[in-house]
Amino acid sequence: MKILALDTSTEFLSLALWQDGVLAVRELLAGQRHSEMVLPLVREMLDEAGLQLTGLDGIAFGMGPGSFTGLRIGCGVAQGLAFGAGLPVVGVCTLEALAQQAGAARVVACLDARMNEVYHAAYERDGEGWREVIAPGLYPPPQVPPIEGAGWCAIGSGWDVFGETLDTVYGAQVSKRVAGAFPLARHMAELAAPRFANGEGRLPHEAAPLYVRNKVAFTIKEREASK
Repeated sequence: MKILALDTSTEFLSLALWQDGVLAVRELLAGQRHSEMVLPLVREMLDEAGLQLTGLDGIAFGMGPGSFTGLRIGCGVAQGLAFGAGLPVVGVCTLEALAQQAGAARVVACLDARMNEVYHAAYERDGEGWREVIAPGLYPPPQVPPIEGAGWCAIGSGWDVFGETLDTVYGAQVSKRVAGAFPLARHMAELAAPRFANGEGRLPHEAAPLYVRNKVAFTIKEREASK
């Protein structure tokens, strides 16, 4: 199984080439330069591995939530590469990728969504994958959904930015926090591999970002009303 995975959902650009469980990765702070950097890095990784796109079994991408522009870039690149090579695609939730990274069985993942909000989801380990306890959603930090039980791990930029507020909601239910973590393509490749193997890959035109937030821009009045 050979999979190319890419993520452009945050200021980090990450790519991973999965070959039967062996990973090669590129991870760097790209800022706003994802669109100019991603394709040269894809070419570089494939050349180093001696592969052509047509030699892959599928392309995985971070479908969101995350930066609206970043999600559009990632989805568009995945679609274009897959269409040209006749490959299936799998979109991987960025919050689930954070859960995969956390090294824990129960994970509350939060990404900073700007405008004093977080993208939030909760997962429990289920065999080699994850069971969605709370689906991805957008919330002001004081209004994140409750979780049951203890022994949860906190991960993601939302915890880095709003940790004190989130702690007032979850308190002792969270026993571990992973700081400075961003969704990475290496974990998306790990999650996508069994999905491709099970025939869950989709046609390129069926790939779509998971925005969660339905509106990109808000007026001043709308922002004031939401407070």
